[in-house]
Amino acid sequence: MAYERLRTVNDTLDSPAELVADPRGLAALHEWLGPVDPAFTTVAGIHYNLFLGSLLDHAEGEKEVARGTARDAVGSADAADAADAADAAELADFFALRRVGTFLCTEVAHGNDAVAVETTAAYDRERDGFVLCTPHAGAQKFMPNTSPVGGPKSGVVAARLLVDGADQGVFLFLTPLTDAVGALPGVRVRRLPARLGSPVDHCLTSFDRVFVGRDALLGGAQGRIGEDGVFRSEQSNRRRRFLTSIGRVTAGKLSMSACAVGSARVTLALAVRYGGHRRISGSRGGERVPVFAHRSHHGPLVGALAMVFGMTLLHRTALDAWESRTEAGTAEAERLVAVAKGWISWRAREVIVESRERCGAQALLENNGMTELLAGIEGVITAEGDNVAIYAKAAAEMLFSAALAPGPGPGPEQGQGQGPGREPVAVSGPEPGDGSYGPSRRELTDPLFLDGLLVAVEAVWLARARRRMSQVPHGDSLARWNAASGAALRAVEAYAYRRASEAYAVAVAGLEPGSSPSSPSSPSSGSDTSTTCAHDLLRSLHRLFALQWIDRNSGDLLAGGRLAPRHLDELPEAVEQLISRLAGHAPALVESFALPEEMFADWPISGAGYVDAYDDAEGAWHAVLAVPVAPA
Repeated sequence: MAYERLRTVNDTLDSPAELVADPRGLAALHEWLGPVDPAFTTVAGIHYNLFLGSLLDHAEGEKEVARGTARDAVGSADAADAADAADAAELADFFALRRVGTFLCTEVAHGNDAVAVETTAAYDRERDGFVLCTPHAGAQKFMPNTSPVGGPKSGVVAARLLVDGADQGVFLFLTPLTDAVGALPGVRVRRLPARLGSPVDHCLTSFDRVFVGRDALLGGAQGRIGEDGVFRSEQSNRRRRFLTSIGRVTAGKLSMSACAVGSARVTLALAVRYGGHRRISGSRGGERVPVFAHRSHHGPLVGALAMVFGMTLLHRTALDAWESRTEAGTAEAERLVAVAKGWISWRAREVIVESRERCGAQALLENNGMTELLAGIEGVITAEGDNVAIYAKAAAEMLFSAALAPGPGPGPEQGQGQGPGREPVAVSGPEPGDGSYGPSRRELTDPLFLDGLLVAVEAVWLARARRRMSQVPHGDSLARWNAASGAALRAVEAYAYRRASEAYAVAVAGLEPGSSPSSPSSPSSGSDTSTTCAHDLLRSLHRLFALQWIDRNSGDLLAGGRLAPRHLDELPEAVEQLISRLAGHAPALVESFALPEEMFADWPISGAGYVDAYDDAEGAWHAVLAVPVAPA
C-alpha cells in the first residue's frame, strides 16, 4: 500500500525533479502526510530526497563541468545540452516510478560512524567500472527498503572507493538491486525481523562482486575517476569527501523535523478533542463534566500546545535559514537544521506520549490513530542521524567556538536584551549599580528579561562544560570530551530553546496589530479584533513556553544572580495563570492546525459520538423487552 500511495502522489506532481529540488516541498510532504501514513512517508522520503536528490545533485554538478568544458572547447554549450537530454532519459524510469529508488548507507556495524563503512567498490581498469563487495557480516547494509515489494529497485550505495588498492574514502554508487521478481545476480537481500512502528520492507543487503559501470560513481568536487583512469579530488580530507557525498542528509533532517511536528499536532488535536467529548462525574450528583475541565487533565495539554507552536516555529526558522544560506553561513545553517531535528523530534515524543496518556485506553487501540504515531516517532528520532550523535556534534562545535558562546555583554540598563536577529547577550552575576536594574527589580512579564534568562541558561551549561574539560589534562581527548559532554549536551538543548523562543518572538511581532500585512506571520485577512486575539494568544503561548523552561532551570539562574528569590515563588504562579488563560482557547488553537476533517473521520475518539463505534446491533439494549405477565 505504501508503494501504491507513492505512485498516486507521484502521478499528481507536475515534476518530480522540482519537488526534489525544493526543501520546503519535501518538508511539507512529510509534515502533512507523515501523520497519515508513516510507511508511505518513509519510502517517499527515501525515493525523492536521498535517492533522486543524490542523483540530481550529482547530475547538476556534472552539467556545470560539462558546460565549462564545452565552452572552452567549442565556444558553445551544445555538448552540455546533449548531456542534459541523456541524463533526463536515464532518470526517466525513476521519475515515472518504473523503478523505485532507495539509499544504502548504514551497515550492521556502522550507524552514526557511517564514514567508516566497509562495503568496497574497487575500480576495475580493464572493464572501466567498479566491483562492489561486502567483506563480512558487519558490512551488510542495514535497513534499506530493498525487497522486491513495490516493484524493481535501484539504490545509491555508500562504499569505500579503492583505486589500485588505495582507499580514497566513501562515495555513492548507483546500483540496480532487484527486478520485478527478486534480487539481481550478486545482490543478496534478506528481510529483517518486524520492527517497531509502521511496516516498511527493511532488509539486510550484501554484494558479491557486483559490477557497475564508471557512470555509477556519483562524483564531483569530492572526487572522480578521469578518462585516463586517475582519481582526482578537490578535497584532501576523506571525511569531507564522504560528507559532501551524503549532503542530502541535511534536507532529510528538515523532513524528519517536519514529520515530527505534524505527528505531534495530530496527536495533540486528538487529545484536546477527546478531552472535550469524554464526560465524567462532576462534584454534584448527576452532574457530568468534560474531563478537559480538570486542571490535572488540561494543564499538560496546554503546556504541550505551547511546545508544539514552538516546535513549528523553530522548524520554519531552520527551513528559512537553510533555503537562504550563503556559502559563509552554510555551517551555521546546517547546525541549526541538525539541532532542530533532534530537539523537535524529542519534544514530539513527549507531546505524543502525554497526549496518548490523556486519552487512556482508547488511545492504545490502533483504530484511534495514535499508536502508529507513537511508534513512528522512534524511527524519526533515529533517522538521518541519532539525536544524541547530532547533539554531540553540535556540542563540540559550540564548545570549541568562542563565536557561538553566549558571553558577557552590556547590562539591561543599556537597553540590551536577546531578540530576533541579535547576538546572544548574557550577564554573569547580578547587575552592578544601585540595584535599579538588578533581577530583584525585573518582572516575569518583561520579554527582554525572559530573553536574557534563556541566554543565561545556555551560557551556564557552556561554561560548565568548558570548566570540566579544563580540569582534564591534555593528551586524552576522549577523557576531556567525556568530562565536558554532559554539560555540553545540555547547552545544545538550551540553544534550541533559545532559538525556538526567538522564532516565537518574530511570530508574535508579526501579529502585532498594525504590523505590515506583507509580513509572512501576519494574517492575510480578518478583522483587527481577530488579529488582536491571535496576537494575545500567541504571546501567552510564548510566555508559557519560556517560563516553563526557565522554571526548570531556576536553581542555576538564582545561583548565578539572574533571578531574585521572589521569582522562585512567582514562576509557578505565572505558569498557572497562563494555563488558566489558555485552557478555554485550546479547541480553537488545535483548530488552527488546519487538519482536515477527513483525517479525523476514521478515528472514533475525535468525535462526540465515539461510543457509537462500539455499539452492538445485537446488544440487549436494542431488544424489545417483553412485558412480564402476572401469574393468575
